[in-house]
Amino acid sequence: MSAIRFLDFFRSKKSTLENFAFLHTDMHSHLIPGIDDGAPDLGTSINLIRDLHELGFKSLITTPHVMSDLYPNTPDIIRSGLEQVRKALVQEDIDMPIHAAGEYLLDEGFATKLMAGDLLTLKGQYVLVEMSFIAATPNLDQLLFDMQTKGYRPVMAHPERYPYLQGDLKRYERLKDQGCLLQMNLLSLLGYYGKDVRQIAVNLMKAGFYDLAGTDLHHERHRMALQALVADHKAAKLLENYKWKNAQFFSQS
Repeated sequence: MSAIRFLDFFRSKKSTLENFAFLHTDMHSHLIPGIDDGAPDLGTSINLIRDLHELGFKSLITTPHVMSDLYPNTPDIIRSGLEQVRKALVQEDIDMPIHAAGEYLLDEGFATKLMAGDLLTLKGQYVLVEMSFIAATPNLDQLLFDMQTKGYRPVMAHPERYPYLQGDLKRYERLKDQGCLLQMNLLSLLGYYGKDVRQIAVNLMKAGFYDLAGTDLHHERHRMALQALVADHKAAKLLENYKWKNAQFFSQS
C-alpha cells in the first residue's frame, strides 16, 4: 500500500497522539547522505531531519547500515558524514541534536569488527544490530555472547520483520534471555511492512518484549507514513500506553 493510500485511509480516524515527543529520541534512521540506502544527498537528509523535528522528536541518533559487502561503512566514514550534516543543520537554523551509530548486519564480517572493538555504538555501549531478512544468522548465539563479553549490549533492530521467527514468542523471549534489547519499527504498527508484521508487533507489545522504538527513516515515503501513524487512533493508543525506554536511555545523548 502506498504512503498516499495510508494517508487517505487514516485521515478520518481521530487520534489522541499529537506527535512523537513522548519518545524524545529517534534512535534508528538512515540520514547520513550517500553512504547507504537512506538519504541520497545532503539536501534530502536535512529535509528529513526537519520533518522529524516537526514530528516532535527532540534528538536523533542516526544509524547507517554497516554491511561487509554492500555498505562497508567504518566509524570514520560515518563520523565524517555526521559532521557534514551537523554543519548544514546550523546553516539551516534547525535546532536538532544529532549523533550517529551504526546498524550492523550480523554477517560474516561482523565478528572481525567486534574482535577489533571497531563498533560505533549508541549511548552506553549499546549496539544496534540486524539479521538478514532471508535466513537466520547461523552463529547468532555465539555473536551475542561475544558482544557482551567485549562489553557491548546488543539491540536487535525490528525483530517483528524477520519471517523465519514466525511470530513465535518463545524465539523472541530467547533473544531477551540472551541479553538483547528489542527495537520496534514504528511503521510496523501501521501495517507498512504487511499485516503479518503488524500483528507480530502488536503481540510483542502486549507481551512487553520491546524496549525501544525507532522510525527506521530512509526516505520521503517513510516520512509520509509516519504522519499517517500519528493519525491512526488504534496505533496511537498502543504507542502511548507502552513504557518505551527511548527517553530513559538517550535523552542525555
